[in-house]
Amino acid sequence: INMIWAMTELARNPKLMKKVQSEIRDNLGNNKETITEEDIDKVPYLKMVIKETFRLHHAVPLLLPRETMVHIKVQGYNIPPKTQILVNAGAIGRDPKLWTNPEEFNPERFINSPVDYRGQYFELLPFGSGRRICPGMPMGMATVELGLLNLLYFFDWSLPDGMTHEDIDTEEAGTLTIVKKVPLKLVPIRVM
Repeated sequence: INMIWAMTELARNPKLMKKVQSEIRDNLGNNKETITEEDIDKVPYLKMVIKETFRLHHAVPLLLPRETMVHIKVQGYNIPPKTQILVNAGAIGRDPKLWTNPEEFNPERFINSPVDYRGQYFELLPFGSGRRICPGMPMGMATVELGLLNLLYFFDWSLPDGMTHEDIDTEEAGTLTIVKKVPLKLVPIRVM
């Protein structure tokens, strides 16, 4: 899901697509036959694109329910023990109190920012936080990073004839998980 959203946002923003592909190809060279995990650390802008994709398009916007063990007070509200709490991480990622222009896809917001996806910064929680953070996070991150790195290194992408980036549908669908309602159609125009 995250790779689809990242490619959708890059297709909607051709300048960003060009920027991330230039970074990847400049840092990795033009003659690689395969992409490896060691290559991931050489592409910081791609990592910002992934963080921004996680912020704007949560695959699971409501984190798993938590239950209070003792009486707590949150923003003036008394919450008794044994109360189930749902954290809407999707809403946090679009909160204008936390993010400037929250509906805009802008990977540069993570330049010189310590915020990451590992659950330590509550403004970005794609995998949750604490003891119950998603155990699949390392595998999920490797899949997204290597998948996007391969797609952006080996192929140039174009929209089908007659379609412009304004025509791309970004409507979401789903209940517990959020997916792109209309599939993205891209055409590889050149293979490296």
